[in-house]
Amino acid sequence: MIKTKGLKKSYKTRHKRQTVSVDAVKGIDLDVAEGEIFGFLGPNGAGKTTTLRMLATLIPPDDGEATIAGHNLRSDQGAVRRSIGFVAQGGGTSDDVTAREELILQARMYGLGKVEATQRAAEALDAFDLTEYADRKCKTYSGGQRRRVDIALGVIHKPQVLFLDEPTTGLDPQSRAHMWDEIRRLRADGMTVFITTHYLDEADALCDRIAIIDHGEIVAEGTPDALKREISGDVVTVGVPPELADKAAETLRDQPFARGFELREDGELRLNVDAGDTAIPQIMRILEAAGIALSTIELHRPTLDDVFLTKTGRSLRES
Repeated sequence: MIKTKGLKKSYKTRHKRQTVSVDAVKGIDLDVAEGEIFGFLGPNGAGKTTTLRMLATLIPPDDGEATIAGHNLRSDQGAVRRSIGFVAQGGGTSDDVTAREELILQARMYGLGKVEATQRAAEALDAFDLTEYADRKCKTYSGGQRRRVDIALGVIHKPQVLFLDEPTTGLDPQSRAHMWDEIRRLRADGMTVFITTHYLDEADALCDRIAIIDHGEIVAEGTPDALKREISGDVVTVGVPPELADKAAETLRDQPFARGFELREDGELRLNVDAGDTAIPQIMRILEAAGIALSTIELHRPTLDDVFLTKTGRSLRES
């Protein structure tokens, strides 16, 4: 449903009185199947939104090729736009109109007659649990209600592909969970959903497959479970008094059992090890010999953050 090869985008910017080129996207290859929820996971500034905007025909790529629902991104932009829905991170509702008015207008803009547009709006309001608020102005809605209107606007014309840019940013946990349910429902109805997110739990729980992007390049791709299986072994987190964190880091950093190492901002140390049950006793003995008091030590299975740490050398949570 979405296929890209070598998609690139750079921008000109001023730096120290000189114009320099910044590579926002450095050659993205993607292959998204029909009917799946595909996640684009990465920190802010990694190139997620730029890629999404290229695929939605909002900005032209500098190089590379792409097809969306079988239509060429460069030569058939009109057909691409008719095949997709796009929901920006900032949303698209107006304060002083109602959800029903927004939806009818959006349907009319896609060429539907007044009667059909009104019917589609009513169906969307019911599907997104908005009927109770349908005739109130959007400025009276909660963040979660307004975000549901945004997505209803994106699918009112029944697109084959829906692009969602950070769909749950700023929502409370209950609204996020509701949004996940709505996205799963759209996939169950046959829609292909492409979301960008920097939330690890969202990518893990919601997406059939994900691509991890960093500095404009894809560093890993696969199902969440498959990516975590690539990071063999265990994760051990070690807590020590804050004033001893740097010393503990120097003591443990180059130990042969530590395949990956991170000193987090909160002073916690995180080590990727082959086997936690053998590494933990060694860590305890090493710290005791160095005169470093151990506050906590915990064993975890690998997470998507460990995948990101292994691929990039830093934590996505910290990024």
